[in-house]
Amino acid sequence: MKQILSLILISLIPVLLSARNAEVVSPNTKIRIELLNTNNDKTGEWYLKVYFENNKQTSEIIPKIELGISRSDQDFHKNLKLLKISRPKQIEEDYITKHGKRSHRNNSANEVVVSFENPDKTRLNLIIRAYNDGMAFRYQFPENEGNFAIKDELTSYIIPDSTERWLQKFDLSNEKLFDHMNSSDIQGNWGYPALFHSPDRSCWYLVHEADLDRNYCATKLSNLKDKKSYKVTLPAPHEGEGEALPKISLPWESPWRVIIMGELSDIVESTLVEDVSTASVIEDTDWIKPGLVSWNYWSDNHGTRDYQTVKKFTDLAARMDWPYTLFDWEWDAMGNGGDVEDAAKYAISKGIKPLIWYNSGMFKWITATPIDRMKTHENRMEEFAWLKGLGFAGVKVDFFLSEKQYMINYYLDILKDAAKFEMMVNFHGSLVPRGWARTYPHLMTMEAVRGAEWYNNNPELTTTAPKHNTILPFTRNVVGSMDYTPVTFTNSQHPHITSYGHELALGVVFESAFQHMADRPDGYDNLPDAAKLFLRELPAAWDDTKLIDGYPGKDVIIARRKGAGWYLGGINAEAHQNKNKTLNFNFLPEGQKYKLTLITDGEYDTELSTSYLVVDKNSEIDVKMLRRGGFAASLKPVQ
Repeated sequence: MKQILSLILISLIPVLLSARNAEVVSPNTKIRIELLNTNNDKTGEWYLKVYFENNKQTSEIIPKIELGISRSDQDFHKNLKLLKISRPKQIEEDYITKHGKRSHRNNSANEVVVSFENPDKTRLNLIIRAYNDGMAFRYQFPENEGNFAIKDELTSYIIPDSTERWLQKFDLSNEKLFDHMNSSDIQGNWGYPALFHSPDRSCWYLVHEADLDRNYCATKLSNLKDKKSYKVTLPAPHEGEGEALPKISLPWESPWRVIIMGELSDIVESTLVEDVSTASVIEDTDWIKPGLVSWNYWSDNHGTRDYQTVKKFTDLAARMDWPYTLFDWEWDAMGNGGDVEDAAKYAISKGIKPLIWYNSGMFKWITATPIDRMKTHENRMEEFAWLKGLGFAGVKVDFFLSEKQYMINYYLDILKDAAKFEMMVNFHGSLVPRGWARTYPHLMTMEAVRGAEWYNNNPELTTTAPKHNTILPFTRNVVGSMDYTPVTFTNSQHPHITSYGHELALGVVFESAFQHMADRPDGYDNLPDAAKLFLRELPAAWDDTKLIDGYPGKDVIIARRKGAGWYLGGINAEAHQNKNKTLNFNFLPEGQKYKLTLITDGEYDTELSTSYLVVDKNSEIDVKMLRRGGFAASLKPVQ
């Protein structure tokens, strides 16, 4: 029998090295983690095994998470000797966020630190946490001095072959579609996050990483060597410029390896990626204000070159009571009646705060202008001072296309300098969020998604969007704000076949603290009054989020609360069939009635139908969604 080391976090008794059948258990006791040794001894290779309890039945979910790391001077893998297990520690956190799926975060975990040494007597710690909605672990070198490179990380998730999975092929833009697979037969490099459904259907889990800082690079998953083993993989030398291997200085901690776990609602509603990340380093956050943004690029790729076009989108924001408008690329070539300073003054005169786009300047072959005004500290300080004087509220910085350590430093340098001038930030052509929105709450959103911009690129999204849109709430949007640029009713260069109801719903289904409304002014001006009012009042930051119903690639219904009011969005992925759903409102508080404004698909794709009802916690109503359709709704308390 293999030796199992006890890490009982809910006990006050210190865990002994000789303890057997020991485990790390989440506060709600649903998640259990075992640390085991392949040699049935105190020295050898170590791995984790993960269990989940559902309906009083416990299932083995991940049979093996291989552990280890290779440093430039020595390895920490095959011959690790257990030294000690720390006294159990309870983690309790309560904090407030400026944006995201929930404003008030409360989370608890049980933590143990396991100390090892390798044959050279060098220490490695493994920090393990079990949360109610998942688990996290990270490596730590506790020595106080030393500079090294990380040659490889040996963390690997062994996934049973019959596990259902939704994976995105790795690409430096993180803008691929998610592939749905029922086995591990397809091998490759995969981007985060990765969604899995256990063979016995008892548990869903989403694999990601969090709290990435200057001391490491971003990673991906790869099952190229062993199709069942999804290994944490460092950047390849050819993936962008610069050194591939991260350089570290001791003491050092790796990013958290995060697994969100539970039912589908636990996945969608989880804030674990931000919960495990470093607390905010910004003391005064009053200037950080989420909101909707008018945006001209989707309907006119060169719109910001034309001062008259910029004015029209500023006027749209003013009519719709949206606080922001974005000046996208080529603003430095603006003409036809005014330049960028004139445009900023015009926006301010209408009560609209302008946002502005920049090229990262990191790649000579990307010539979109302006190119290099964000690239150095000196340039940024000069540019931010100029923007602040003109009344700009934030920047969108594009084209990072590398996940190496030098690029992580560049992201964080921009965030650090932007905060000095109270500039909010949006990253495009970027990596997937790693929890930075907690540490730097002026990071409002990140792209890292195949969004509506792809209607400009090729005809593919026309047919894939309905299904793609129903996968994103269970994958990419779980781990952070997502700048999909949704809610379009007219067409860009390639048409969309999602219904008006589907498009309207995306403003709720997709979460982003800067929600860029991508359509041209006519697209919104021609909507029925109820839909226009819905978009005027739509928040971009939420006090709570609930998954009402859904399944990746089929449909999804999400409810989000702001203050005392609720907003609902539902979308249907089916290409050929209408779908009927029964909405129940059991998420509402007891004894409170609400006025429901329900905006559904009409008789055809470009028609909306509005109805008004009074509902409470016990109400149920039937909603019809057309093929590729959807609905949106608002709930306001009846006084």
